[in-house]
Amino acid sequence: MDDPLRLLTDDQRAALRSWSGGTWHEPALATLTDQRFSDPNWIYERKLDGVRVIAGCEGARPVLWSRNHKRADSAYPEIIDALAACAVDRFVVDGEVVAFEGNQTSFARLQKRIHLTDPKQARRTGVPVYYYVFDLLAFGGVDLTALPLRVRKRLLRECFEFTDPLRFSAHRSGDGEAFFRQACEHGWEGLIAKRADRPYRGGRSRDWLKFKCVADQEFVIGGFTDPKGARFGFGALLVGYYQGSRLRYAGKVGTGYDERTLRDLRRRLDGLAREDPPFADEVGERGAHWVRPELVAQIGFTEWTDDGKLRHPRFSGLRNDKRPQDVVRERQ
Repeated sequence: MDDPLRLLTDDQRAALRSWSGGTWHEPALATLTDQRFSDPNWIYERKLDGVRVIAGCEGARPVLWSRNHKRADSAYPEIIDALAACAVDRFVVDGEVVAFEGNQTSFARLQKRIHLTDPKQARRTGVPVYYYVFDLLAFGGVDLTALPLRVRKRLLRECFEFTDPLRFSAHRSGDGEAFFRQACEHGWEGLIAKRADRPYRGGRSRDWLKFKCVADQEFVIGGFTDPKGARFGFGALLVGYYQGSRLRYAGKVGTGYDERTLRDLRRRLDGLAREDPPFADEVGERGAHWVRPELVAQIGFTEWTDDGKLRHPRFSGLRNDKRPQDVVRERQ
């Protein structure tokens, strides 16, 4: 391919440096907001219900990294194959791996792939996955993070051939409010709003904002209740979030499990057993079993109650890409 950096202005070229970050870069994270807005200096992308993946290559075979810097190659071998087929030997990109249920991205369906460590087993699940790439951090040994987002997106289109399972994450400029209404009407998770003129910065900031159509977030599992009736495994998970160093109780989650999840998750919970509750708040669940707060679950819910508990919570799956200590209450 022609040199994609030909698209840059002299000033933009002057900002470039050699890339020294290997195949990994700390991902940029979005901040939740309830304020929807339209602004020509922002771009708006679909919020996908999947797992964040940083992909990179240093002349050999591409590698995949989770949000918390763990290798994810084995779970998504077809993504590795597709990136290798692009014949680009030095790059770092940022994106989201998703699975679909009908026309909607489904974190619950992706659960069959997330925790696998055998590429052959991952392919045998029969769950197709796609990698939506939305940012280009490095290319050809050059660090692009200092460039404005809008420029990086243009370079990304030039540098890769997007055929399934690789997909370019399209965006809309300016009209965020109308796009958000359309997103919710189509049943999407929401939108990610990004400052179009900003460099790429790892960590959470207000350069990236989340507009959510539905309420969901990660919670830490601190205990569970016994099953009742014909149910087995457990009755409900007891979950919370961190406020400083304190694990605050957010309620119990009794729906969203299939039989396999009930069985497998109970086995993992039994291995984390502890005598005393990990929560800073009193939990009024007689006969509750407590566990070390090491597992993180994705939970959907309708809203927060006035006393700080989840209304109508539903289990979506476990996450292995976020540390329990990083789980905080997103929506106040």
